Amino acid sequence: MRKVMFILTLMLSVMAVQAKTLIVYYSYTNNVHRIVGELSKQIEADVVRIEPAEKGLDYAANNYAIGSAQIAAIRNNPGDASSYPAIDPVNVNLAEYNCIIIAAPLWWSNMASPLQSYLFHNGAAMTGKKIGLIVSSASSGISAVEGDAKRLIPNGDFLAPSLWIRSAQTSNAASMLSEWLKTIKYSDLSGIENISPDGSNPTYTVFNLGGQLLGSNVESLQNLESGVYIVNGKKIYLNN
Repeated sequence: MRKVMFILTLMLSVMAVQAKTLIVYYSYTNNVHRIVGELSKQIEADVVRIEPAEKGLDYAANNYAIGSAQIAAIRNNPGDASSYPAIDPVNVNLAEYNCIIIAAPLWWSNMASPLQSYLFHNGAAMTGKKIGLIVSSASSGISAVEGDAKRLIPNGDFLAPSLWIRSAQTSNAASMLSEWLKTIKYSDLSGIENISPDGSNPTYTVFNLGGQLLGSNVESLQNLESGVYIVNGKKIYLNN
């Protein structure tokens, strides 16, 4: 009986809660900043800009030697927190968001190091969430940046494709973003809010705390044991 009540409560929550999107980005040359500005005109989202803790660094000096050294340190020991540069504190509750869009510059084929720092410390909190990736670069491909994102957010539900906006295309970002949002079907990414008119088919994702996908419908909930689960990024306790 308690399980039935849990499912009914969850379905009511499905209808009542509105999905939220967070945009997290880093920008040194301000290309990504301009891209995020255009994106913010097209979708409703909270925005967080990542900033290095050490101020006044000239990343462009000596052929971007500082950034190159930071990327090399991460490549050499990606599992060590000391490999990642310090960033300013970020006050955001990731549990409030269903979708997170990461906008990143490409540095030496990898994601810019300050943004990697943020994801290293917060990627686990993005388990089960929809993850969109936008990459800005002068010319190189973005596969390594996608690899960084998936390494740092191992249990994220990544949207495909990622969006690559070359530096020379920044002025055309608005139209590229619009097409990308259509391609990933962003308007449908209401997560746990999607429900059929008769209330019989809610659409969401259910993970255990280890990041394992357990199901995406009411029937899958009926077989769960008592415990804590993540339903589209929200922790829910089921008591049998």
